[in-house]
Amino acid sequence: MKQFMEFSEKTLEKLKIYEDVLKKWQSKINLISNSTINDIWDRHILDSAQLYPLISKQEQVVLDLGSGAGFPGLVLAILNQYEGKGKWHIHLVESDARKCAFMQEVARLCQLNVKIHNCRIEQMPELQADVITARALKETKTLLHYVQPFLKPDTVCLFLKGENADLELSWASNEYSFLVEKLPSITQGSSILKIMEINNE
Repeated sequence: MKQFMEFSEKTLEKLKIYEDVLKKWQSKINLISNSTINDIWDRHILDSAQLYPLISKQEQVVLDLGSGAGFPGLVLAILNQYEGKGKWHIHLVESDARKCAFMQEVARLCQLNVKIHNCRIEQMPELQADVITARALKETKTLLHYVQPFLKPDTVCLFLKGENADLELSWASNEYSFLVEKLPSITQGSSILKIMEINNE
């Protein structure tokens, strides 16, 4: 909890609701790895929350691909809504109807203004996103393929990646040109890829 002391009591209250609902639903459907169920704050909530300072304060359309249990999309929605950073329009895309039902329940209990799309990424209606996030979804080249319909010239992609980040970037560069910043992650062996100016080669 120490890492969250900078956030308001209201934000912490909502994040705790999220954690409690996740533990309750985990017994019914596999939302996260059972090995991390007792370490939700560090492994999932904090890992997601570290993207928050990387998103600018003005109005933004944030698109979270393959949201699963809502990481990082729902965490970002809670931080944005209760820390007053700006008016964000947050879209979460998930093909599993049960996971969407879970996210809808969290959104209801936390009074979040988000839009949850129960569909495959390829079926998602086109929209122009300012920020696109993804966590534990696909390797980077596939993610860059997924984001194509949603890109604007200044779209920023924030991908939470593991120890193969450099190798994935090498593979992706064979098909796409882009600018990338590899940022340190609070999670050991991981990094954040901030990717911009994406074009097909």
